[in-house]
Amino acid sequence: MESTLKEQRGGELVLDLSPRSTVGGGVEDVYGEDRATEDQLVTPWTISVASGYNLLRDPHHNKGLAFTENERDAHYLRGLLPPAIIPQDLQEKKLMHSLRQYDVPLHKYMALMELEERNERLFYKLLIDNVEELLPIVYTPTVGEACQKYGSIFRRPQGLYISLKEKGKILEVLKNWPERTIQVIVVTDGERILGLGDLGCQGMGIPVGKLALYTALGGVRPSACLPITIDVGTNNEQLLKDEFYIGLRQKRATGKEYYDFLHELMTAVKQNYGEKVLVQFEDFANHNAFELLAKYGTTHLVFNDDIQGTASVVLAGLVASLKLLGGTLADHTFLFLGAGEAGTGIAELIALEMSKQTKAPLEEARKRIWLVDSKGLIVKSRKESLQHFKKPWTHEHEPCNTLLDAVKAIKPTALIGTSGVGKQFTKEVVEAMASFNKKPLIMALSNPTSQSECTAEEAYAWTEGRAIFASGSPFDPVEYNGKTYVPGQSNNAYIFPGLGFGLVVSGAIRVHDDMLLAASEALAGQVTQEHYDKGMIYPPLSNIRKISAHIAAKVAAKAYELGLATRLPQPADLVKHAESCMYTPNYRTYR
Repeated sequence: MESTLKEQRGGELVLDLSPRSTVGGGVEDVYGEDRATEDQLVTPWTISVASGYNLLRDPHHNKGLAFTENERDAHYLRGLLPPAIIPQDLQEKKLMHSLRQYDVPLHKYMALMELEERNERLFYKLLIDNVEELLPIVYTPTVGEACQKYGSIFRRPQGLYISLKEKGKILEVLKNWPERTIQVIVVTDGERILGLGDLGCQGMGIPVGKLALYTALGGVRPSACLPITIDVGTNNEQLLKDEFYIGLRQKRATGKEYYDFLHELMTAVKQNYGEKVLVQFEDFANHNAFELLAKYGTTHLVFNDDIQGTASVVLAGLVASLKLLGGTLADHTFLFLGAGEAGTGIAELIALEMSKQTKAPLEEARKRIWLVDSKGLIVKSRKESLQHFKKPWTHEHEPCNTLLDAVKAIKPTALIGTSGVGKQFTKEVVEAMASFNKKPLIMALSNPTSQSECTAEEAYAWTEGRAIFASGSPFDPVEYNGKTYVPGQSNNAYIFPGLGFGLVVSGAIRVHDDMLLAASEALAGQVTQEHYDKGMIYPPLSNIRKISAHIAAKVAAKAYELGLATRLPQPADLVKHAESCMYTPNYRTYR
C-alpha cells in the first residue's frame, strides 16, 4: 500500500518520520485492569473515592450483587443492595440465560448496550466468554441494523460527537472526555456504514462496537478507548426527514470545508493525546478514505480497517488456503468483484506478499490480480477514466462487461467479492469457477449478511461440495451430501484488535505495511490441521484472545525491527508480555 499511497504523499514514506514527532502515551495501567495487576487491591476512584449510591451508578466500578460484606461496609452500601452475594460467574450465567430469551437480535444488542452502561466488567466478561455467540450481536450483522435505527433506540450518549458546530473548538471538545490516557480512537463520519450507505451521525454504533472488540478480543483497556463520530451532515434524505434523527439536518460538507475540519481533529488528537495514540478511520467513503490515509500515514499513527484490516484478514485466509489449494500465492490468479477501498486494499497486500515471497517487482506481482468494477473488467483501455486507486490494476486484455465474462476469460483460482452488493456470485458464475478449479476459492466478503455476494449453502451446492468458502458475515455450518462444511468468516475482528494492541504495547508511532503482513502471517499460522479437515481457513473465534496475543507479538516485533517502537527495551518474550498487558474483566477487590 505504501507504493500506492506514496504518489499521493508527494513521495513521502511512513519511515520518513516527521521531526515534529512528540512521543507521549503508552500502556501504563493505572486502573489495575490488565492480567498483571489482576490480584492487586484497587481503590474505586472517580473524581473522589466512589461509594454508596454513586458507586452503584458507576459502570467502571459497579459489581452489582457481587460486592462482599467487607466492601458493603467500607463503601456505604448497606441497605442499598439485597443481602444476597452473587459472584460474577453466576451473574454471567443469569444474564446469558436472559439474553437467550430474546428472539430479535436488535433486542439483544440493546440489552448488551444497557449492561455496558451499568456494569462494564460484566459486559466484557460476557463478551469474552461467549464471543462466538455475541460477536454477531455487538458487531456485524446486528450493529448495521442498530445504526439504521440508532435515533429510535438512543438512550445515553456513548463516545464523542464532534459536529461542524464545534469547528474551531475541537481541542476543547476532546478535553470534555473524562479519560486522559487514550490509546485507541475509532472515528467515522458515517458516510459508508458497512454496505448500508450514508447513516450520518447514527454511524456511532460502529466506533462503539469496534472499540468493544478492541477490549474483549485484543485486550486494550476500555478506559483507553475513545469512539468519535464526525458529523458533517448527511445526504440521506430519509434521515433528514426522520423526526428522531440525532445528527445535523444538513447536506454533507465536502471539499476544503471537510478536509479542514478533519485536519483540525487530527491536530487536536495529537496535541491532546500525544504521538502514540492510534487513530482508526472507519467506514469513510472511498474518495475520503484513501485521501486521509495518504495524508496522515506519515505524520500520525493511523490505520484504516476497511482498506488495511480487511486486506490483512483476507490475505491470512489466502495464505492458509494454500495448504488446501497447493502451490504458492504466485501460482494462483485472483479476481475481485469490487474495486473500492476494500478490493484495492486487499489486492495491494496480496501483491506485496507475493513480491516478498518471490523477490519479484511489485508491478510483476500485480499481474496475477484482476479487478471488476461496476463497468466491467479493469483493463488498460479504461485507464484514463479510472480513479487513481484503480489505475495500478489495469492490464492488457479485451474488455469484459460482466463478472461471468471476466471469470470465463481470466479463469481465476480465487473469486473475491467486495462489492457491497448482494447476490452477485450467481449460480452461473460459481459453476464457471468450479468448471476449471478442483477446489475453487470463493470469498463473499460484503457485509451485512443481506449484502453477501452468495451464501455458504449456495457456494457448496453449486460446486458439489468442492468450494473453499469464506464470508464477511457469519453463516451456519452447511450439510451437503452427508458431509458438514464449516464456512470461514473473514472477519476483521481477527486482525484489528491484535494489530492495535501490538502497536500499543510496543509504543509504535507509525503503521507500516510490513506490520500488516506480519499480522496476516501470524493469523494464518493459527490454523491447524484439524481446522483444515473441516474446510476451515480461519481458526475458531473462541480462541481469539490467544490469537490476538500472537498477532500483537508479531506486530510489536516488526515495530521494533523497523525502529518505530518507543517502549524500550524490547521485552524478551513478546507473546508473554502481550498476554500480561491484556485487560481482564474479572471483578477487582476494593480496599
